[in-house]
Amino acid sequence: MGYKAKFRVYRGDGEQGGLENYEVDVNEGEVVLDIIHRLQATQTPDLAVRWNCKAGKCGSCSAEVNGKPRLLCMTRMSTFEENETITVTPMRTFPVIRDLVTNVSFNYTKARQIPAFAPPADIKAGDYRMQQLDVERSQEFRKCIECFLCQNTCHVVRDHEENKEAFSGPRFFIRAAELDMHPLDARTDRKSFAQAEQGLGMCNITKCCTDVCPEHIKITDNAIIPMKERVVDTKYDPVVFIGKILRRKPRETGKI
Repeated sequence: MGYKAKFRVYRGDGEQGGLENYEVDVNEGEVVLDIIHRLQATQTPDLAVRWNCKAGKCGSCSAEVNGKPRLLCMTRMSTFEENETITVTPMRTFPVIRDLVTNVSFNYTKARQIPAFAPPADIKAGDYRMQQLDVERSQEFRKCIECFLCQNTCHVVRDHEENKEAFSGPRFFIRAAELDMHPLDARTDRKSFAQAEQGLGMCNITKCCTDVCPEHIKITDNAIIPMKERVVDTKYDPVVFIGKILRRKPRETGKI
């Protein structure tokens, strides 16, 4: 059975804008993206919204519903009261292009900074072999649909624009963790890169990124915390520290 819902939708661009009120029909089984499309069709044909698959797999329709980062196509209208006013705004962490569409190029810039997977030079393509256990360890992180909701909700950049240059964010921490766990990745500097170049130390593991992930990736527990632990082990473990000194001593003294 249908009803009329009250919506407040952000209209404007990066320089000026605000919330506008609408009343729109809602039918049983619909999601917020359906309502946005109905607004476009009946009241606001120039309303800008980014979307593609409407199945929760492309990550395009990221926005904020009542202040929480969500995929519009995965947010069911049945989760709200019929008399509730639903507010839809663009992701706050990224610059607004127009209405609900934001400029997420920050994320692609950070993606290009990560050193690519580097297989061992002595293994020919097609001869790679991995244990199923090793596949499963990093497979979880491959589920990422790059909706960037985790990036949007991370307060390190959400509330501090000045941190964006030094901080890559949770989406790229899981990429670093995936490569660091990969038994065929020949690069050995993933941990130091995450610490020195991606700003891993700035993350204080509040788990807000995990809470909004539509793919239910345990970003904090399975990627960020293990990476932090490996950084600490590499940098502060006394056995590793002494081992480094012993390995360095012959080169420094000229003695064997």
